[in-house]
Amino acid sequence: MNKMSISKQNLWIKIIASVNGVAAVIHAFFWVLVFVKSPTISSKENILEKTNLATTYGFGIADLIWSVPLLVIGSVWLWKKTPIGWLGAQFANVLYWYSFTVIITRDFHSGTISPGTMLFLPFAIFSFWAASFLWKQRSVFF
Repeated sequence: MNKMSISKQNLWIKIIASVNGVAAVIHAFFWVLVFVKSPTISSKENILEKTNLATTYGFGIADLIWSVPLLVIGSVWLWKKTPIGWLGAQFANVLYWYSFTVIITRDFHSGTISPGTMLFLPFAIFSFWAASFLWKQRSVFF
């Protein structure tokens, strides 16, 4: 591999790491804001409202437990080109695909588009390219 392609490869790895870092901060901020502004589940009378709110809380807790740490790992350690950084970034990419399948299905059937969908859609789209790029560059990390 020549110097130019190594330089370009390093640039794209750093871009992916940076996007993951920004995504981690946005995810954390978004969910803290949702938790602060949302009513408690017990305050709802209707079972559908309770279920909808519980699902929202479930996504938020799952994102804070899984997505945010994986995005941090896929940012800091990807930047350093470590195997755990590559793996964390790939796990975060897969979580985007899974979550967005659920979210798009929900939005389609409810006839609405949630603010979270619009906020995270660019990251979900980016994750398809990032996963492919990182897979092709896996020898850099292992």
